[in-house]
Amino acid sequence: MVAGRDEIRTHAFASCYQLEPAKRWMDLVDDDRIDLVVVATVSALHGDVVEHALVVGKHVVGVYPLSLALAQAQRLLVLAAQRKRLLHVEHIELLGGLHRLMRSHLPLIGSPSYVNYRTLSAQRPAPMSWKYCPELFGFPFCGALSRVNRLTNLFGKVQSVSCEMQTTRSAVDLNFYTNIVCSGRLLFESGLVAELTYGKGDRTWRTLRAIDVQGRDGSLTFVGNKGALTTNAGETHLEASPRKGLIALDTKGVLDYLSNGIPLYVSAEESFYALRVADALRSAAVHKTTLLLE
Repeated sequence: MVAGRDEIRTHAFASCYQLEPAKRWMDLVDDDRIDLVVVATVSALHGDVVEHALVVGKHVVGVYPLSLALAQAQRLLVLAAQRKRLLHVEHIELLGGLHRLMRSHLPLIGSPSYVNYRTLSAQRPAPMSWKYCPELFGFPFCGALSRVNRLTNLFGKVQSVSCEMQTTRSAVDLNFYTNIVCSGRLLFESGLVAELTYGKGDRTWRTLRAIDVQGRDGSLTFVGNKGALTTNAGETHLEASPRKGLIALDTKGVLDYLSNGIPLYVSAEESFYALRVADALRSAAVHKTTLLLE
């Protein structure tokens, strides 16, 4: 069974995969034939769908973020534990070749001191899609939580954050923007300083995914899937495997957990921590201040 926000597209999708379309997502979640609900809709609906599914006793797999409301996300962790149901937030960036390659090579550069992580997407014209609607997508680092989660997964706990955001609103509909740039600064408990930039739209002229890590004994740099390890021994060229088949790998992990109890690669608590950091970045941008994390 499948439910969606657009009836025509939902029926087309259902027909393509021989699924039964539901009129409302509540009808799908309440169906007694269903044991597990997959939540992959707009960010603004995640929390409510997940909460309803857990209340009626379903296992839940969802794309990030768990909720745009931090208090609701925390409540969902408690609810899943009380109901003894799986609550899995997929973070396929942790399964990708880039992340695995970075993790395996980080010990070679010694204690990391500085990170610059940029993801930019040039889109001209900017689409009038939910990903360009703040109400539906949320604050950029919450809606695009994988950026924060990659850093917390690699470097641990965050001590303080600051953030600035610049948006260009659509002249057609002020509920949408046509360009956004969000730049955050994270101070980790280890002393590492990370600069995190997310930008997309019609005033972004170059699509880029780049990360640079400077350490005591060397540096690790990637632009796209191509990278380099630089140490006193010289420079070693690296190349990460393409991001293919990661959703299938995530799904296999969920089935292995439910069938055989094999631990998943990421916990809902880890995703919630990244969301805490992202929400702190949001608050820092709104109040134009530096925030300490407890």
